[in-house]
Amino acid sequence: MTTNLPLILMRLLSTFRHILIGIACLAAHSLACAGEVTVSAAASLTNAFKDVAQSFEKQHPGTKVLLNFGASGALLQQIAKGAPVDVFASADQETMDQAEQQGLILASGRRNFVSNSLVLIQPVDSTLKLTGLKDLTQPSVQKVAIGNPASVPVGRYTRHALEAAKLWPAVQAKSVHTQNVRQSLDYVARGEVEAGFVYATDALVMKDKVKIAYQVPLKEAINYPIAPLANSAHSVEAKRFVAFVLSDEGQAILAKFGFFKP
Repeated sequence: MTTNLPLILMRLLSTFRHILIGIACLAAHSLACAGEVTVSAAASLTNAFKDVAQSFEKQHPGTKVLLNFGASGALLQQIAKGAPVDVFASADQETMDQAEQQGLILASGRRNFVSNSLVLIQPVDSTLKLTGLKDLTQPSVQKVAIGNPASVPVGRYTRHALEAAKLWPAVQAKSVHTQNVRQSLDYVARGEVEAGFVYATDALVMKDKVKIAYQVPLKEAINYPIAPLANSAHSVEAKRFVAFVLSDEGQAILAKFGFFKP
């Protein structure tokens, strides 16, 4: 019996080479993904978090922040369905409470990081006098942009305020439900509605197109919570991002966009 030693060696070398290639590919994939952190945040945080992300990336070279904005309720649904998210920042406690109850976030890492206020806005060139919630019942006000209370925190805050003033049925009849606070802002800016409810920080984004008519009093404070996801594939980066948002530098950026400390 004869053995073809050169052939066996060639096969072994070929197998070894494929193993090395596989390891190299896995390593490259890990390096490409290790520095990423995906953040799902309330629509009202859009402008502020873009700046926060840039500053965070400068402080942590090699780390890329991927931002996903929308209504807090819609973002929660995405996370619950398995969206690969590392950090969640909502505009209300109720949505984050649901995330915690479902075991989606790292409860020990949950923190309130900013606060906001609810305002009634109108187009900057509007001549309507809106000095209070009751003014929305006048015939000249035909359409009011309100975030969908079922999934949009600003819509829930609005409903609570109108219910407290015993005006919800009357104003709801004129409401145009929006998918998030920025859509309400756009409707008012374009003059498609006579008025709308947004956060004070959103009104600042388009102060050349909208004006604040009235700051709406609320029984509850509008505090925004943030937390790393329990099943984050990049837990280290997620915790670092949350820590940066809470840091003096992160808070300074948020304050620049009109947010207050919680």
